[in-house]
Amino acid sequence: MTAIIYIGVLFLLILLCTIVLNIYRRHKNQELIETVTSLRRGTNSELSLILKLLKSGVNSKTIFHDLIIKKGNGKFSQADIVLATTQGIVVIEVKDYGGWIFGNGNQTNWTQIMAYGKNKYRFYNPIKQVNSQILSLKDSLKQFEKIPFFSIIVFYGDCELKEINYVPESTMIVRPHRILEALNSIKVNNEPAPYENKQAVVDTLKNAVINGANKDYQKQHIDNIKNTTGKHRILD
Repeated sequence: MTAIIYIGVLFLLILLCTIVLNIYRRHKNQELIETVTSLRRGTNSELSLILKLLKSGVNSKTIFHDLIIKKGNGKFSQADIVLATTQGIVVIEVKDYGGWIFGNGNQTNWTQIMAYGKNKYRFYNPIKQVNSQILSLKDSLKQFEKIPFFSIIVFYGDCELKEINYVPESTMIVRPHRILEALNSIKVNNEPAPYENKQAVVDTLKNAVINGANKDYQKQHIDNIKNTTGKHRILD
């Protein structure tokens, strides 16, 4: 009987230690993420990716999250994550999807297939989406005209990249566990970018992050998207 009680107490102690350790780890992870952004901004997948970058050694000062870039026509462009690297600017788009993903770099829409083909959904081509973000960023600072831009599209969720074609040379499409491999590929295959004023780059990206927290800009951006798609003008 004593042995059973001992084993039970030991089990409870191990369980308690595990719970305390998990709480501690969660707290430390949150503290690490907050060196870059607020836990209240973006999606869980975006925050998870930021944590992964930080734990891999990426400097927190080079990571910019939840940016809104003001365009000259009064509209806005939103970017999930931007990295300022030695080789240039890396724009990262984070997607959360399940099912099979089919797409072509030249198409307007890609296809998500669920339930073994029973359900099909369309979503805007993420390559074109990121290209639009890059154009907006290039217009925000003259120096960006001479700096290389790269894009990485990260698919979170229970999805499979079934068939993706015509991916541009400066673009990579990855699952989360291969993001570091993509960044390393950019690093080893490209020369250092000709930055003229790194502080101006940082200031421009920081300003875009500040814009990303602006409720009015967020609303205007959503309204612009709604007006562009025009779905509210379809009366079925």
